[in-house]
Amino acid sequence: MTANLSRRTVLRRAALIAAGATVGSQVLATPGYAASGKPDPAALRKALKTAQQKVKDREAHVLSGARSKNGWDMEKVVDDRGNVYTRSVSGTPLDVQVRMGDVETILAHVISRFHYEIDTLRKGDVVGWRRPGSVRKGLPESNQASGTAVQIRPGSYPSGLRGGFYPLEELTIRDILADAEGVVRWGGDDRAPDESLFYIDVRPDDARLTKVAEKIRTWTFTPGQGSGVLVDPLQSQRRKAAERLASQQA
Repeated sequence: MTANLSRRTVLRRAALIAAGATVGSQVLATPGYAASGKPDPAALRKALKTAQQKVKDREAHVLSGARSKNGWDMEKVVDDRGNVYTRSVSGTPLDVQVRMGDVETILAHVISRFHYEIDTLRKGDVVGWRRPGSVRKGLPESNQASGTAVQIRPGSYPSGLRGGFYPLEELTIRDILADAEGVVRWGGDDRAPDESLFYIDVRPDDARLTKVAEKIRTWTFTPGQGSGVLVDPLQSQRRKAAERLASQQA
């Protein structure tokens, strides 16, 4: 039964559980409970109402009320009780504001491989989260407002233009996308191209997201695998996988 629950449902239930924990601690602290050893119904109702209000206040503080193009909630704040935080990218000098968890794992892998295999990145080269009001809703760039997209050197690969990468560099990008098994899309493939943009291309409850993130985490602890280990994008099997994905995402 649990396996059929969506990620969104699980998160909502977790919020209720957290609220319940708050309720329990507040009820235990009431004089009525301490004196009788039994919960006071009035105190319980008050504590529940307080906990529910805290959840509503947090959502009002964090959520914009809109979703990005890929279906994730846009967030108004970063590093402040939401899901988007400033995270370091291992093996690079970079910090990026990105949605924590599986999204962070996957996008950090994309950034790291770019750094090692395409061109060395420096602080400020990667833009993650952007305020909901600064992105065009309904376009892929809106995914940045949910913390599910990054731009790598947006000034070097201007929006609306193609051909910013050499052929071998583009082959490497295709290989990186193949690593992500369709969970990540490159903005260079969009009708209105943005070659700096890489974004999560599945909904929050898509099981492929966790599958790919777990694969990448396993690589981290396996010698000879993962970012930082140079691969040959021209190798037959890798090239076929990259071409197959490119045709699917076209």
